Amino acid sequence: MASRRDGSGAGKALDIVPGAPAGANEGASSASHARRSAVDPPVRDPTAYAFTDHFLDRVTQPGRYVTFDAVREAIVHGQLRWSTTDGWRFAYTDDGVRYVIVVEDTETPSPVVVTGWTEIVDPEAARTARRFDATDVETIELRSALSARSEERIPDEIRPREVDRPFTVGNHRVRTGIGDGYVVCADCNGRFRSKETLTTRHCR
Repeated sequence: MASRRDGSGAGKALDIVPGAPAGANEGASSASHARRSAVDPPVRDPTAYAFTDHFLDRVTQPGRYVTFDAVREAIVHGQLRWSTTDGWRFAYTDDGVRYVIVVEDTETPSPVVVTGWTEIVDPEAARTARRFDATDVETIELRSALSARSEERIPDEIRPREVDRPFTVGNHRVRTGIGDGYVVCADCNGRFRSKETLTTRHCR
């Protein structure tokens, strides 16, 4: 299910992305745990986890808001849930934003962080938090709407949003204005009403 950077452990994540949890490389390569079944809860030691290429790509993209600190907090303190679609998830809420971290530790030699995303659970708390501004909150809300119904056109859910700072979806950097039923790529000027079209059409 999960693939990692080449090499052992976290695939030298510390050399690729600054701010990775201390000891991630060593912990991931030396973590000793018995072979686990899919129903066994994953470990709550963030230093034991490596990172997939997919996660490392996401953590650097504008508009994602998932950080290594959020991963650490989610693994140590977050709620643990099983999802039939992608397995174990840690969920941690701070300042009105839920950080969802998907992990895998049964099909790899050591546990890995597969992917992660953010969701707004308390808009007022998020808007008043120092770490977020209005565009951050609108971006998270818009990304969530696009992902929730990824194959459908959702002009009515895009129209109320105002996002003037481009964020990445697929290989497009998109933004939108209030009243527009689409997002616009800042690079190719393409107009999109669904996540599916954003992720299947190349930016020209």
